[in-house]
Amino acid sequence: MACPGGCINGGGQPVTSDSVRNYVDYKTIRAKALYDSDSANELRRSHESPVMKLLYDEYFEAPGKEKAHKLLHTTYVARGNK
Repeated sequence: MACPGGCINGGGQPVTSDSVRNYVDYKTIRAKALYDSDSANELRRSHESPVMKLLYDEYFEAPGKEKAHKLLHTTYVARGNK
């Protein structure tokens, strides 16, 4: 993952002041909350989703097929420094 600490500590997280960040391990608290929330979900894997199964059955044909690959995958392009 590109973010230090992964998405748990990603760029979209609220900014925390030094007075909090230096004394509270908010990354660990946030990680625990996310993992606890995830483990409570009945459906945890996208490939087991009834919606995704229906999409593959009726539109994408099958995982790895050309149509699915073309529409669901991306490529990365090196960008020069600005």
